[in-house]
Amino acid sequence: MPAAPYKVRLEVFEGPLDLLLYLIRQEEIDIYDIPIARITQQYLEYLEFMKSLDIELAGEFLVMAATLLKVKSRMLLPRHEELGEEAEDPRRDLVQQLLEYRKFKEIAERLGEKEYTQRRMFPRPKGGFDNAAEIIPPEPPAPDVGMFELLNAFKQVLERIDKLKLYEIVGEDISIEERIDFIVRTITSRRRMTFMELFENEKRRLVLVVTFFALLELMRLGRVSVKQEKLFGEILIVCSDQPQEGAEPRPSPA
Repeated sequence: MPAAPYKVRLEVFEGPLDLLLYLIRQEEIDIYDIPIARITQQYLEYLEFMKSLDIELAGEFLVMAATLLKVKSRMLLPRHEELGEEAEDPRRDLVQQLLEYRKFKEIAERLGEKEYTQRRMFPRPKGGFDNAAEIIPPEPPAPDVGMFELLNAFKQVLERIDKLKLYEIVGEDISIEERIDFIVRTITSRRRMTFMELFENEKRRLVLVVTFFALLELMRLGRVSVKQEKLFGEILIVCSDQPQEGAEPRPSPA
């Protein structure tokens, strides 16, 4: 495949602890009793998949991979119970890191929810409300869609289309700008669409990859947003009304 015209620096989005928490949540694993061999295998598979997309990995991802392999090897060592001392769980430090990081993320999410609720509130007029039914309580924010949810969804796109004979054209040249324009035109006319719909009727791997990168770029610019109506639900792409990065806000009419 020709070199991709666009690269994503993953550390801009999330880090290795985010990936581990995502895998643990997806597999419904007890964070205090992580099956280290299975999680390590899945973690390494994600790294290989990201490398296949020419996604630049921050050094922290490789450090975590080495940490997981070290913990896995220590788990395989025989324990000498006859010494009368309980052996230290090799996963303890990793679990502690995950618990602290999860706590930090949960606090950040709660603050984000409070900010969202506050922005939906308006001061009560002096005369009160004539009709209490007109008071509409704010809707709870939809579950966040992170980088790894998007990667997992895109992995499913490639796996599904691969069964339909995914192919490439040697010498094919697809630019990120072309796919950005394609997504903008599509989402502007439809306002919202599912993640899978963005890739339907396309079987060329390079086009799929560049389209995925174009979506990430539009998310970074605030041109589109992604959300789930429920946890692990279908990912929706929504046209955003936010101004483009660097664009000056238009003055409101007098």
